Parts: sequence; structure tokens; C-alpha cells
Amino acid sequence: MKFGGTSVGDLERIENVATRVKAAVDAGDNVAVVVSAMAGETDRLVSLARAASPMHDAREYDVIVSSGEQVSSGLVAMTLQRLGVNARSWMGWQIPMHTSGVHGAARILDIEPALLKERVTGGQVAVVAGFQGIGPDGRVATLGRGGSDTSAVALAAALKADRCDIYTDVDGVYTTDPRIVAGARKISRISYEEMLEMASLGTKVLQTRSVELAMKENVRLQVLSSFANEPGTLVCGEDEIVEQELVTGLAYTKAETKITLIGVPDSPGTSAAVFGPLADANINVDMIIQNISEDGTQTDMTFTVPVADHDRAIAAMDALQSDIGFNRIVSDKNISKISVVGIGMRSHAGVAAKMFRALSEKQINIQAISTSEIKISVLVSEDYTELALRALHTAYGLDGPQT
Repeated sequence: MKFGGTSVGDLERIENVATRVKAAVDAGDNVAVVVSAMAGETDRLVSLARAASPMHDAREYDVIVSSGEQVSSGLVAMTLQRLGVNARSWMGWQIPMHTSGVHGAARILDIEPALLKERVTGGQVAVVAGFQGIGPDGRVATLGRGGSDTSAVALAAALKADRCDIYTDVDGVYTTDPRIVAGARKISRISYEEMLEMASLGTKVLQTRSVELAMKENVRLQVLSSFANEPGTLVCGEDEIVEQELVTGLAYTKAETKITLIGVPDSPGTSAAVFGPLADANINVDMIIQNISEDGTQTDMTFTVPVADHDRAIAAMDALQSDIGFNRIVSDKNISKISVVGIGMRSHAGVAAKMFRALSEKQINIQAISTSEIKISVLVSEDYTELALRALHTAYGLDGPQT
């Protein structure tokens, strides 16, 4: 059972968490709990670290920001004890959860679960501080923002748990953002691949790394609300999904920017010359479109990057202009990426045609297209984001009863 920051935001909510855990114990389950820091606490700690030293030692930074989970795990364990539940807190180094040495963005390498498993199977609730492990230098290492989900999945795999329940402030995964589309429905079951696509495309219910790990280790995930006793969404293998929808859901993101190089020489090696420096600068390129040149001499090249990397990408291209020989750079931050996701696409034709037709009927211009086996993404003007989502949600028959 993993509880996020809003779930342990104050003592009243921690009491609610402890009550849920006690109910699982009373039902006969052996339970391990992973907790995040209390809502807002990690941001506060990050601010303190940066104020103390803008060019800080990453190892000391990890000591500071990992303390939030230490506090919440202790508070949850104490509250469980008060309710009569045998519980104790565990830090990442006590398990131990071994990580890489990249402080602030470490990856889990190995977990030694023997002692923890012995305690849990013996009836003691383990309350584990998420987001942290122990690096090869013997010091605490944090997993990066959202790392508590990854901690929970890794721990579930190591303990061979039947399921990993992720409790959050939403009650499941929806066909699209219910704040935009009133007819959005909760999905009862979704495959790992679909959830991974939706998470990477902007759906913020689960962290991408945690879904990747769950798929690799075949850990069944369930997304549930901390504040309502309602069925959630099960993330599982395709074999557990009886009826596969043509399209499972729609995702969107406004966090990308489109960059176009005008008048690029149409010659071998040009693409490598453009995208090599972006890779060296750790700028992730998403969509790439290159027009066919009419005379075989010049063409236009368009690509998208995260909006946070816009200035760095433009600077990298400016530095290359004289070497590559393109005419000018045009960029546009006023775009949205709209994606349709569904494992049913593998065996059905016409999914893309339906998408293009629905957008055309609403006079929405498509600026770029990319596809994978179970996903189609398009770039549209940000002004048309909500209209596009509603039109596509209806076109694919995803609308549920109005509430």
C-alpha cells in the first residue's frame, strides 16, 4: 500500500491512512506500506537546500530532501501502534534498497528483502520511507521526484506481493481528463503498455518509471483514492483484460514546443548534425518531421522538445546555423500534443482515419503526426486542446453518463 503526499498531508489524513492499513491487517493481509513526504514538505526542503547553497553537494542535498519521508513513515508507524497494530518504520538504508550513485536521480539496482519479508509475513506492518535508498558510497540516495511510486513497485516485486495499491487524490485512471471532458469514464482495467503510454503522454496519475518497473516485474498495480471507498483502476497484463477497447483513453500535454529549421541542406549527415548536439545536451526530442525537397537541395525540418528545454534547444541550433547552413529558426510554444491510446489498435484498421476526420469536422488543423503500435499523437494549436479532446472522446465512443 503506497500513500502519496496528499494522503499523509496532516495528522488527520495520517489517521485515515492508518485506519485503511488496519482494515487490511484485520482482513488477514500481510502489509507493507510505502509513504511519501507530507504534501509540500519536499518543496520546502528543496528550497532550504538551495537557499543554503545554490551550488550544493548533491549528497548533502539527498540527506535533506529524504528527511520528509522519514518523518511521515515515523508518524504513520506511531499512529498504527496507537490503533493496536504491530508496526515499525524502515528507512531505505535499513532494508537495504541499493541504488546507483547518481544522487538526486538514483535508480534502484537491488533490494535485500529477507529481514523485511520475515517481519511482514510474521504479521508486522512495515512502513517504508519512499523515494530513497542507499548508494554505492554508503550514503542516502534519492530517486528523483515521484520516486515513491517506484519504491513501492520495487518493494512489491522484491516481496512477491499479490498487488501494489497506489493511494492518491484521484480514484482511478480515466479515459481522459474529467475536468475537461464531462463524459470521461473511470477505466476498470488497463494494460501496462497503455498505462505507460498514457503516463508518458501527460496523464499524471502514475509516474512513468513506476509503470515501466511494474511491467518488467509483472507487478499488478491498483490506483485508488485515499479519500473514498470506491473501486479503482487495475493496471495489469493484457491477458487479464477480457474485452479490449479499440481506444482505451486520450492523453494530452501542453509541455512541448515546436521548432522548425527553414532551408536545411538536403544532404547525408544533416540530421545527425542537428540532433547530435541536442542529445549531447540531454534534450529529449519527440516528434520529427522532414519535408521532401522539390529540387534536392533544401528542405524544412520540424521537431518538438519539452517546453522547459526551449531556450537551450534554440541556443544549440543558433550555434550550429553557420555550420549546417540553414536559413532561420521558427519556434512555437502555443501547441498541444493530443494522443489516442489503445491496444485494440493492433488488430483494427481505421483508427487514424477516425481521428483525422473528427478533428477536421471541428476545423482543427493538424501540425504534426507520430504513431506507435498502440498510439497516435498529433500536434494542434493549444487553443483547440479542449475542443479536440471532447471531439475525439465522442468519436471513439468513450463518453459515459453525465454526472
